[in-house]
Parts: sequence; structure tokens; C-alpha cells
Amino acid sequence: MKVLIFFMVSIFMFTSCKKSKDEHSKNLTESFSQNNQGHPGKKLMETHCYLCHDATTSEAERLGPPMIAIKKRYIFPDTSKEEFVNSMQDWIKNPNEKDAKMYGAVRRFGVMQKLPYSEEIIGQIADYMFDNQIEQPVWFEQHYKQMRGNMKR
Repeated sequence: MKVLIFFMVSIFMFTSCKKSKDEHSKNLTESFSQNNQGHPGKKLMETHCYLCHDATTSEAERLGPPMIAIKKRYIFPDTSKEEFVNSMQDWIKNPNEKDAKMYGAVRRFGVMQKLPYSEEIIGQIADYMFDNQIEQPVWFEQHYKQMRGNMKR
């Protein structure tokens, strides 16, 4: 039964959120270091997270905040990789309004659905996010500067 539910949710997310490869390639806003292409977390993030959190969807058509916004909201100068990985695992295992750190995103998009990803998968994605540059939409820097004053740690 769990497999059937996972399969149905995956198909729904894929058909609801995924952009065409041509559109995705056309709208990339920055290139990535060739050294990080082999990190397993990169491919996992592109496969699982970019369904709703990619950097190429316009601000008006987004289904969730871009991954760069998540990274910037969760990582501060004193945040360790372990703390970040644990925060990502806790949130993805049990997303809820009470524990949300991205209040504006919750107001705009609602709380994301609970996803059945293992701690290992979430850990690899978070490891990649922590150590590497993440694609960002062309509008993001201006948006981030405007919203930064509203953030609470």
C-alpha cells in the first residue's frame, strides 16, 4: 500500500511540477562548478526537489520557494553542516506550520506535503546544498534583499 501511495504521489508531483528540459536549460541563471557534477546529492536534488523548488520557474508560477532560498534561510555563518542536515531531515520528515522557518513561503504556498524520502537521501541533498552553489532565479537577489529584513532567526 505504501508503495502504491508513493508511486501515485510521485506521478502527481512529476506531472504537476516538472518543466520541459528545453525550458529548464533555457532559463538557467548561473553555471555550476564542474567539480561538483558527480555529487550524488546534486542529482537527487534535481530529481526530487526541483519538481517544485527549481530555479527556472517564474516567481508568479512557483509551487514552492527555490532551493537557494531554503539554503539562505537555514544556513547562517555559525551553522554547521550537521545542524543543517538535521534541520532538513526534521523538516522533510514532518513539515508543519509550527516548525516552519520560512513564514512567507508557508503563507504563500502552504506547508509542503510530507515526502517519503529516507534520511540518507535527504542527507545527501543537504550535504550538497551546504557545500555548493545552488542555482538561483534571476529575480532572487532583489527579492532576498527586500525580504531579509523580515527574517527572524
